[in-house]
Amino acid sequence: MGRTPTGETRRKVFEFVRDRLLAGQPPTVREVQDAFGFRAVQTARQHLERLVEDGRLVADRHKARGYRLPGAGRQPRVVLVPMLGRVPAGALEEVVEDPDGYLPVDVRGAVAGDLFALTVRGESMTGVGILPGDLVIVRRQPSADNGDIVVALVENDATVKTFRTHGRRVELRSENPAFQSIVLDAEAVAILGKVIEVRRILGAGRAGVAAGA
Repeated sequence: MGRTPTGETRRKVFEFVRDRLLAGQPPTVREVQDAFGFRAVQTARQHLERLVEDGRLVADRHKARGYRLPGAGRQPRVVLVPMLGRVPAGALEEVVEDPDGYLPVDVRGAVAGDLFALTVRGESMTGVGILPGDLVIVRRQPSADNGDIVVALVENDATVKTFRTHGRRVELRSENPAFQSIVLDAEAVAILGKVIEVRRILGAGRAGVAAGA
């Protein structure tokens, strides 16, 4: 690893553990070590224990995969997440907000106010199982890791793509060989959020976020 500020590394450790927990795959301390390339397992443990002290994680000392999000052992909490309307498919075009009701979502460790839902129109993400008409539930966040599926904004235009970085350039990758990816300077791309769930409503025929190039 390069010389990353401790606070930044700890934030990334938390996001890694959080995403694994939300996916139902709690990591071991050694898996955290491997993911970040720490030379000693104790370094990973120190980051995790500091997150426990800060109240961002809870530790069960009797389990190998004993870290969990606060309140994760409680009953699921369902909230209504706003569906933020439709965006033209095809090439990037201006975002048009058109609220279209609410979607019940089990928020688990996510913050309810940080979630929104969009409907996908376009076929550029079929390679990762996101089809036209699918609903994507998005957690608002301004950054992303390589491989995350994100909703990205380019000026006033939005798209759903896989996020990749190449030096000072950002690739918004299409997951369908029939569509071109979008490669831009990092400063030209704003991350609106990360896709955390995909839902399919058969026969709904909805139109929404442009997954096309």
